[in-house]
Amino acid sequence: MKLRWLGHSCFLLTASDGTKIATDPFNETVGYLPPTVSADFVTVSHEHFDHNSVRAIDGKPRTIKGPGEHKAGKHKVIGVESFHDESMGAKRGQNTIFVLEIDGMRLAHLGDLGHLLTEKQLEAMGQIDVLMIPVGGTYTIDAPQAVEVMRQLSPKVTIPMHYKTEVLSLPLSPVDDFLKLAKLPYRKQGTTTEMLPGGLPQRPEIFVMSYA
Repeated sequence: MKLRWLGHSCFLLTASDGTKIATDPFNETVGYLPPTVSADFVTVSHEHFDHNSVRAIDGKPRTIKGPGEHKAGKHKVIGVESFHDESMGAKRGQNTIFVLEIDGMRLAHLGDLGHLLTEKQLEAMGQIDVLMIPVGGTYTIDAPQAVEVMRQLSPKVTIPMHYKTEVLSLPLSPVDDFLKLAKLPYRKQGTTTEMLPGGLPQRPEIFVMSYA
């Protein structure tokens, strides 16, 4: 499976059978260039402009939203109900965590998670191999909370997202805050990384993706 970061919370996941799944596409006001990729499916964690711009994805993808079991071709996608804030959605509404089973691995995209995970959510998610987690605070969990959520899930690979970069227009914190607190080895990747079940690190690591 290939994983490509398109900026913010948007990734393109390409399975070995060619199925392409995009996550949380944004519009041009975010600061990043809108994604110029095609996909078969697109997941939307919630209806905010920096996560639901499905029109930015070519190929007329089928949209996957909300809790429950979904299918992306031959691949299973599980939506887990969560919230965009610590007040059960009273401030910013609901958020869907997506767990994707691709090529023998289980990946989790947390969307704009705004709180620590409950036992019920952890049970619904199960064991996670690759975690895509917001770390920039303001609208989501911040760096200390992200570290705690990462420890709750114990993934083999953690990929930070939704943080301040030189092109992002939103008032978020940079990824460095998370890296300092996480106290885990991290490696800087290119825009795309290839992941195989047998090739994942034996000990937890953080992959910091590059934006082209």
